[in-house]
Amino acid sequence: MSMHENTAPAKVTPVPLVVAITARALFHMEDSHALFEREGIAAFADHQRRHEDDILHPGIAFPLVRKLLALNAGSAEDAPRVEVILLSRNSSDTGLRVFNSIQHHRLDIRRATFTAGAPVWPYIKPFGAQLLLSANPESVRAALAAGVAAATILPERASEPRQRQLRIAFDGDAVIFGDESERVSREQGLEAFGAHERARAHEPLSGGPFRGFLAALHDLQEAFPAGEASPIRTALVTARSAPAHERVIRTLREWDVRLDEALFLGGRDKGPFLEAFGADIFFDDSPHNIDSARRHVAAGHVPHGVANAAPKSEP
Repeated sequence: MSMHENTAPAKVTPVPLVVAITARALFHMEDSHALFEREGIAAFADHQRRHEDDILHPGIAFPLVRKLLALNAGSAEDAPRVEVILLSRNSSDTGLRVFNSIQHHRLDIRRATFTAGAPVWPYIKPFGAQLLLSANPESVRAALAAGVAAATILPERASEPRQRQLRIAFDGDAVIFGDESERVSREQGLEAFGAHERARAHEPLSGGPFRGFLAALHDLQEAFPAGEASPIRTALVTARSAPAHERVIRTLREWDVRLDEALFLGGRDKGPFLEAFGADIFFDDSPHNIDSARRHVAAGHVPHGVANAAPKSEP
């Protein structure tokens, strides 16, 4: 028998989906944050120490994190399917309240960074995170500039999830895809946009800031049965309508990425449709769409593309 025949294939450890989240997105901390804004770091630190045994209430992203971590059921302890990283501008001393709350709520979050007021975004890439959820717009913009999917979520108390299945919804242009088509729509109008998309129906769209996260989420879905039995369900919720739908479908086919549902709304208000889908979170680049969505589901603003360009100064 040859040496080649005796060699067993190397064991490949699956790469987990890594999500970084800030303390204010995970827990409802607006009272202490308001104290920090009003009286400064010393008053904030004193408040956190005095209340370190008081458990924090779940924040807006808490249900999402709980469902993400639940996907590790049945996986090896040293090879989780999902890892959640905590990023906090607390010091390690004042951050004790956050970790006490994590343990109380039985969240399997083991890795964290406490920066004592310094920016947290430089640690996103070393952790290998594919997504950042933060209440700080500056951190989100910095993460996007570094090539990591990121969204700003406005702090609120968590609402009760309506189903056990994890449901994530995405806008298309400037989120999953690049914003080149949206630029045509904004600069030349809907008629020009329609002609532009019909002419390029067989030309794949460029990737947007969430393409990598969507691909990682798709890879995670592949570990589970397809259809309603899957613990993950995804949806594209876009203002596009026919015939501009064709380029989107062909692009996803070219990328070999599955989205379970696709809603081409033709400019209709997205909020009620997101509620009908039961989204645990929705990502969109448009502040207007985020305002609509937040009345129905948790929503993350992606400050990317032409919808978020700084206004041109007067000559």
